Order: sequence, then structure tokens, then C-alpha cells
Amino acid sequence: MSETRFSLDDDSVAVVIGSGAGGGTLSNQLASQGINVVCLEAGRRLTPTDIVNDEAAMFPKITWLDEVIGEGDARPDFPIWVCKTVGGTTMHWTAAAPRLQAHELRARSTYGAIEGTSLADWPIELKELEPYYARAEALMGVTGTNGIPMLPGSNNFKVLEAGGRKIGYKDIDTNTMAINPVPRDGRGGCLQLGFCTSGCATQAKWCTLYTEIRDAEKTAHFELRPESMATRILHEGDRVTAVQYMDVEGKLREQKARFVCVAANAPGTARLLLNSKSERFPEGLANSSGQVGRNYMRHMLAAVVAIMPGEVHLYKGPQVAGVIRDETRHDPKRGFSGGFQMHIVGLSPGSLADLMLQGKWGREFTDVLGQYKNFASVMIMGEDMPTAENRITLHPERKDQYGMPVPVVRYVNHPNNRVMLQYGRDVCRRLYQSLGATQLFDLYDVFPATHNMGTARMGEDPTLSVTNPWGQTHDIPNLFVSDGSLFPTVGCENPTITIVSLVLRQAEYIQQQMQRGSI
Repeated sequence: MSETRFSLDDDSVAVVIGSGAGGGTLSNQLASQGINVVCLEAGRRLTPTDIVNDEAAMFPKITWLDEVIGEGDARPDFPIWVCKTVGGTTMHWTAAAPRLQAHELRARSTYGAIEGTSLADWPIELKELEPYYARAEALMGVTGTNGIPMLPGSNNFKVLEAGGRKIGYKDIDTNTMAINPVPRDGRGGCLQLGFCTSGCATQAKWCTLYTEIRDAEKTAHFELRPESMATRILHEGDRVTAVQYMDVEGKLREQKARFVCVAANAPGTARLLLNSKSERFPEGLANSSGQVGRNYMRHMLAAVVAIMPGEVHLYKGPQVAGVIRDETRHDPKRGFSGGFQMHIVGLSPGSLADLMLQGKWGREFTDVLGQYKNFASVMIMGEDMPTAENRITLHPERKDQYGMPVPVVRYVNHPNNRVMLQYGRDVCRRLYQSLGATQLFDLYDVFPATHNMGTARMGEDPTLSVTNPWGQTHDIPNLFVSDGSLFPTVGCENPTITIVSLVLRQAEYIQQQMQRGSI
């Protein structure tokens, strides 16, 4: 841990809010260039001994359990599954790191106008992102890139691959994963234990707690303040001046800043901007467009679980290290726009019982769960359509322990999602049936939203977007958004490596703006 400390009155520092894929990476990039950074993280910092291979023990240690209200198709009491700890949601991500495809960055142009959506093209093309994807892959140690070998296939993957090839799929492998197959970067190699969502006790999985934060603390230009909940961003005219936050002792503090970067995960980023309203910005800070909080996306998720003739032990190995990509293309002949990937998913007996067997008991329950060793499972993860009414708002009355309005997550599946889901489910059932599966279970609403995106979209038009193509807000030049909130659309790929790529690009832009005296 670093001994670097900055004064609350030091208005030369950059304040980064959040320490996950966006905030942790950006903090390290800036600090490594000699820029003084104060990183505010709402959660506490775990030590290596705090991280154990026990999902039940780790869940309360790392999960954001403050009240969040869900509406529509979102779970009412637990609509989002994000982390409140140093490292953010990289603590529980499963480390799949695929790039977005070119057509997904041009969704509006490619898919055309789809009723009920707010589709938009990204303000950058894939060729502009490719150098940053390459840097992100090297930084994160992504398998299948930079000479890093692919992970070995688990039994769950071998079932997926065999069934996939039997029904005609060809683009199948153990996925591009930010998990060390062998020791690298001062961290261990994967032991195939299967506790990826518990923080990874071996540190084989890339997580900013023990990569970017670790490296930033070596620079003498970085101060991490855990258990520091940002509550408001203050401004004078068109410049932010400070961030108010509640510290570990429950005292309200105010850190002055040269510029501020918000990376609080898409729901948290929108919430903070909305709560920072002022006389000049009565609908929320940097919200002259009215787009803050809107266009919330989370990916379409479902799963199929099969009971196979032989033992699989799906809990062994990295939880999503196996993918079929053939359906990620855009092919409207299938009856929907966009695509989806199919990847293995390791589910615990408790999760499966909750999802598959609610209301069942006795022999009806044990006859199924007793075959857990024979279970195989696949997740369908598809492109989610943005809509203006899927959004983050503030509850008008309920407040949390910090005095902030409780966030409300409204999400309703677009009809395109439902058609895609049915198609994907049928394909996955056929895959397992081709191998002699004895029973099949369709699982919907498998998890609360773990991929949260789109609540402060970037674009060229300040009337239709919150930020420019570098995440700099249109309204306030020294305020940046540095997480998945920026995504105009989401494709069907896991978002973390795209977030990292965007903040690598943003860090360069910030340095240029500082050199010019613009911020």
C-alpha cells in the first residue's frame, strides 16, 4: 500500500470515482504519467487472506448490497449484481475478454430503425479501437493473444464443443480470457478451481485490486481512499471543482480537483450525475441532453442446463472458459437483429436449486439435484437493444445510509430480445440432445444484471449524447465518464475489455488536454 497522501484542498489532483475496470485502469494510466490521482472507492479493501474459495463467504464481502430498486423485468430487490470493494466488479467478473465486432459499433446503420429502440452508431470505428484493444489484451494477459496460450478445456467445455460441432458449429474454443494459464505479472497461474466470481484467491484472474491499483501505488502519484462514497460532484460555471464524499467514519468530506472521472458502474455513474444537479443543471450534472440515466442495457441472458449420461463436474475450471461464436453475426433471416454467443457457465448447486427447482421438494427435488455431477450448462448472452425508457432514476423519497436517493433501475426486455432468446434456447437444447441428454431445463433471469451499460452514452451530437467520443462530457470539459456508461450499444460480447480499451484511449486524450491547458 502506498503512503502517498494528498490534501483535501489540493486542486491539482485528478479525482477518479471507482476502482474497477474503468477507474482502476485509468488511475494507473494517469499516475504512471506523473499525474496526481485520488481514487475514491465506496467499498473496503480486501487483503489476499480475505479472498477465499467460498462463494457464500465471498458474496457479502464484495457485493453491493445497498438498496437498489428494480422495475419492469428487473428483479425488484436485487436488479444489479455489482461489487462494492476495491477492484470493483473485476472482483467477481468471470474474465471473458472478447472484442466487439465492427457491425456492432454501427448498429443503427446495420440494423436500421427498430421500433421502440434508441439505436445509435458509436462515434468511433473498430479500426480506431483496435490499437487499444491490443494494448488492453497485453495489459490484462488475455489468452490467445501476445503468445499467451489458451486455457485448457474443462469437461463442461468438452460437452459444449462436442455438441456444437455435431450440430454444425465451427467457431468454438476456450474463449479469450484474462486469466493466466501460467504464472505471469507476479501472479499465479489458474488452478482450474472454478471460483472466479469469488475474487480468485490465486490472483490468476485479472482484477484491478492486484494489478492496476498495485502498480499505481508504486508511482507516488496515487492515493486510494477506500470506504469513501462519492455523493455529489460540485461545479462553478462550466468547471467541476470538487467531489463530496462520505468517509469511513461517516463524515462528509470535500476533495478539490483539477478534473473528475466517474467510473462508478453504469447505474452508479448515472445516479451520481443525477444527484449532482444544480441551478444550472436542474436535471442532473452534464445532463443538458436529458440522456443521463437513459438507454440502460444489460445483455440478454438465459441458460440451458442438461443432465448428461455421464459425469461432467461443471463446477471445475474457469466458469465461462468455453464459447461458440457462430451466432454472434447479424443475420435478420433468423428473425431478430444482432447476435448472441453461447458460453459455458459453472453454476453451484444452490444457484441451480434456486433457478430450476423452486416449489419442488422431497424426491422430486433430490432426484434432480442428486445428479449434479452429470449437469452441463450453457449461457446464451445476446445483444440488448437500447431504449430511452430503460433507465436509472432516483427514488423521490427513499434514501440510503449516505443520504443519497436510492437508485431505481427500470428495465423491460425489447421484443427483439425475446425472439433471440427463443432461438438461442432451441439451439442449445438441440446441442445437448445430440449428445443424449436425459433431461433439459430452461433458465431465465439467470442472474441480476452483471453487465450494466449505456447510461451516459457518447456521441458527436451534444443534444443526443452525454459525452464526446473520448468520454469528456459535452457540458463540462473537466468532467469525464470512464466506464460502460459510455456504450451507445453493447453488441453481444462481455464489456470489460472494451471499457479498459476506452479508458486507455481516454487517458491519452486527458494528457493531451492537460498539455494544452484545456483542463
